[in-house]
Amino acid sequence: MTREQPGRTGGPSSLEARAVSRSVRGTALIHDVDLTAQPGGVTGIVGPNGSGKSTLARCLAGVTAPERGTVLLAGEDLRGLRRRAVARRLAFVEQAGHTDIDHRVLDVVRLGRLPFRSRLGGPDADGDDVCRGALADVGMDGTEHRRWSGLSGGERQRVQVARALAQQPEVLVLDEPLNHLDIHHQFELLDLLASRSWTVVVVLHDLDLAARYCDHLVVLAGGRVTASGPPGAVLTTELLEQVFRVHGRVHRDTDSGTSRVDLTGSFPGASRPT
Repeated sequence: MTREQPGRTGGPSSLEARAVSRSVRGTALIHDVDLTAQPGGVTGIVGPNGSGKSTLARCLAGVTAPERGTVLLAGEDLRGLRRRAVARRLAFVEQAGHTDIDHRVLDVVRLGRLPFRSRLGGPDADGDDVCRGALADVGMDGTEHRRWSGLSGGERQRVQVARALAQQPEVLVLDEPLNHLDIHHQFELLDLLASRSWTVVVVLHDLDLAARYCDHLVVLAGGRVTASGPPGAVLTTELLEQVFRVHGRVHRDTDSGTSRVDLTGSFPGASRPT
């Protein structure tokens, strides 16, 4: 059961990619990718290394413009929206958050409130309360005055998620947010993402976690969509062998009602995705 994010007036929005393509120096990174993230759902992007997952996430977040195709936020072309307007509705978490300035934790999270400040630069009225609430959501309450340089990799990742939550977005796009997190905090973050009424698009490496937490999966291989749909329909034994080159078993967990993926080993003889 989802619950509204405190302080946010708008509901979750849809996010769509229509025939999105992007290349670098003549090399196609993603090609004719279609993706629809339903409002309030969790859409996972999975695929082998180099399959275009991060490129797609950056295009969906408006960080990188597609060469061809369109990204739509609630039916509106991102290219026609002002950055400030997008930032009030969509938040992006990169693989590794970094800053050259040794800010305090609260100052890093306050960056998520920039779209809500007045044009004269004054702070928004409820900004610090929202930021402290976001830190509590990721289990980092009480760290407001710690320095960025003193944080572990996992703590920095959680602060970056808190910065995104401080935007109070309708849509969250996260590129491998579980990097650097221990197992406990991986589950804690995924529980949080699944419990609220955001529209979530998340790049994941762990297929079992993707099957457990995502409502919809998009599988990329060679920059193209290989499969798309509910986890139980997408993550077949054949797909695991052909795309990920591993042996595995996909089954339904009777207790949780979710799909589960048990991997048993590599599959060197499987054909590589093209």
